[in-house]
Formats: sequence, structure tokens, C-alpha cells
Amino acid sequence: METIVFLFSFSALGVLYAMNSIPELQEPYVILGVGMAVLVLVFLFYFLITRGNPPKDILFFVFAVFCFTCVIDLISALQQDGVVSGFMEFYEKTGEPYLGSAYAIMMCYWDGIVHFVMYLMMISRITDRKSYRTMGLFWAGSLCANMSVFIVGIVAGKYGLEIRPAFWINFVFLLLPVWATITLFIRAKDRPLIGGYNAQHVQTMKLIWRPQDLVLVLLLLSAMAFTLLRGLVALDSPLEACSIYLEQYEPYLSDPVGFPKVMMLQILFYGLPLLGSFVYGLLKPGCTWMPDWTMFFAGALIQCQWAHIGASLHQRTSAPFRIPGDSLCCVLMANVLYALVPILVALRVHSNPYFFLKIAPFPGQTGLPNSEEKDTKYKDK
Repeated sequence: METIVFLFSFSALGVLYAMNSIPELQEPYVILGVGMAVLVLVFLFYFLITRGNPPKDILFFVFAVFCFTCVIDLISALQQDGVVSGFMEFYEKTGEPYLGSAYAIMMCYWDGIVHFVMYLMMISRITDRKSYRTMGLFWAGSLCANMSVFIVGIVAGKYGLEIRPAFWINFVFLLLPVWATITLFIRAKDRPLIGGYNAQHVQTMKLIWRPQDLVLVLLLLSAMAFTLLRGLVALDSPLEACSIYLEQYEPYLSDPVGFPKVMMLQILFYGLPLLGSFVYGLLKPGCTWMPDWTMFFAGALIQCQWAHIGASLHQRTSAPFRIPGDSLCCVLMANVLYALVPILVALRVHSNPYFFLKIAPFPGQTGLPNSEEKDTKYKDK
């Protein structure tokens, strides 16, 4: 089935070429209508070809339809960078002019490549009746962060006065991932939540005897400090440290497009508490929520960092807002490490989950100290 999805997704090229060639299809409200109609037709196509053997997971149709739009996003990014032409000239003029921004170009590359590959992998696992929950949470975090920053950034930035009817299509790509995220979180976990002797042994070890966790705690604390700094910069804090960082390291945070500021504020208000909770989860045994939330946040932050780093270097970003040459290596290293921290935490949690399991009482174990247990037995007699 993933082969059919892969091949059919590239029929999007024909749709784009036809719309780029027919002036009547390039009116703002016509673009909105055609866009919604195409999404419905793609869904109906997959619904009809799977009627004989319908997929057990409703998210199959979401992934299949989104594969189609991934090709559109990839063509958009390639055309903006001058690699291809003849497909989407009309769309930047009467559809979504903000797709020509550096942030949107990097966002479209991520969607057209990374998300596309993930959709095909998840469709393959659905077809084979295998679980994809962990990968699904990573994808959900990535796309939710992608679209929330994109939509809010459009409204809050300089493109807020250039909103056309096609803008409203983006809410489909925000609401469906939110629904998919809730579905994946309430779905049964891939691994048991109850640990045995190994989990009990690991959970009795203090942090100092778990060097890997100790390093991750230090990295998380550093990431929290970095998040707070950039969040204050986005809030136009008058602190000298914020002014120095903005001028000498990341002037892109003040770009009027709005996307970098919205991203930093979202990470400040939502990401900072999560980073703090991960520190708690590495200190307190039995936090069964750690595997899910670390994977979700890893997907969110790696997507944000990809778009942020790429946009701050892209030629579409005005020169005054790009990373200064003398601080380029320092800024890149800090941003790459920042993106890797939640991924490292997620990998640690999933590779050795004993510390994050609940401990079931063993046969004959009541959870009471020996003296209390004897007293209880005596009273029963």
C-alpha cells in the first residue's frame, strides 16, 4: 500500500501544473475551493481502493492524504529556491505569499522530506498490523509545532496584512494532527508500565551512580537556561545579556516576519515546563509518562530548530537578520546541541525504560516494613 501512496502522491504535480496554467483557477477563493476539493478527492480515492480490505487504523487516511500535500510543500520549497519552475508561481501571488519567507521554505523542506518518509513508514506498519505509536508521537510533536508556529506567525508578523482565503486551509493541517495526537496518547502503550526485579534495582540507584542520567540532567538545565534567554529576547527584555545576544548572535529573533519570535515564545511557555518535568522524571523513579512526552517534545523541538537555523542562514532572510559571520560557529553549535538534548533524553528513556516503570509488589511483599507486617499479622490473630 505504501507504494501506491508514494506514486499517487506525485499526481500533485499535475494539479499544480494545471492550476499554474489556467488563469481562472488562480483567483483567491477559487484556490481555496480547489484546495479543499482536492483534499476530499484524495481521501475518497484511498477510501475506495481500500474498501475490500479497509485499514484497521483510521489514521491511515490522514497519513495518506498528507503524503499528497507533502509533495506540494516540497515543490513549493524547490521553486522558491529556483530548483524547479512552472508549478507554483501563481500561489505565492494569490494564494499564500508568506510561503516565500525563509522560515516557510525550510518548513516545507522538512514536511516534504522528513514527514513524507515518516508517513510512508507509518502506512507500512499500519498495513502490516504493526505498532507505530512511538514514531507517531514524534511525528505529532513535529507537525503540531510546525503548524502552530506557522499559523500564529503569519497573523502576528508582517504577513498579517496579506492573508488570503487559502490561509484557512492550514487549519486542516493543525486540527487533524491535534486530533491524531490525542488519539495516539490515549492508545495502549507499546511497552508494559509495570517493572520487576530489574526495575526495582535500577530505581534504588541515586543519580550520582547513573552518570548518563546525570549528564542529561545537566544538559536539560542548560537547555532551560537557553530557552529562558531566547524567550526573554523575544519579549524584548531590556536586560543587557538579551541585548548582547540579539545583536551579536541571533538578530534573526527580531525579524519582522514574526515566525522566530512566535517560536521562541511557544518554547518558553510550553517547552520550558516540559524540560523541567524531564529533569524531575530523571530524578524521581516511576514516571510512566516520560516515554511519551520525551518523544513528542523531541519531534517538536527538532522541527523548530531545523526551521529556525535554516531560516537564519537562508538568503531570503535580510542580511541584517542573519547570523553574524564571526559568531556563526558558536551559534550553530549551541542550536544543534539544543536540538539534540530532547532527542538524547528520548533515546535514553526508550532504550532503558526500567527507571520509568511502576514497581509491582512481589509475592509475599506487602510494602510494609517487617515490624509493621508482624504487628498486622498479630492483630489479625
